[in-house]
Amino acid sequence: MAWETRRGQGRYYTRSKRVNGRVIREYIGTGCAAEMIAALDAESRRECDKRRTARNASRAELERSAALMDRSWKGILGITRAVLVGNGYYRHHRGEWRKRRV
Repeated sequence: MAWETRRGQGRYYTRSKRVNGRVIREYIGTGCAAEMIAALDAESRRECDKRRTARNASRAELERSAALMDRSWKGILGITRAVLVGNGYYRHHRGEWRKRRV
């Protein structure tokens, strides 16, 4: 979205949009109507930026939670392995835990 001047003759407002994978410039106009549309477009962009920022913050929080759960799970597996080995179990092929014969 931009205000443009061609050959030094006034300003007019245009928008860019994607149609069939190509960027097309859409002529909006000049004067008060174009300024109102430009203001609406700017507000729309601000709203979109706010949503994107909130979405990125949520994603970052989820990634931190997932990392914490991963570390916790690894700790639980380590404790489980230590208890099993301490009680005489060993890892058989395919990951099965088996009790050692005495």
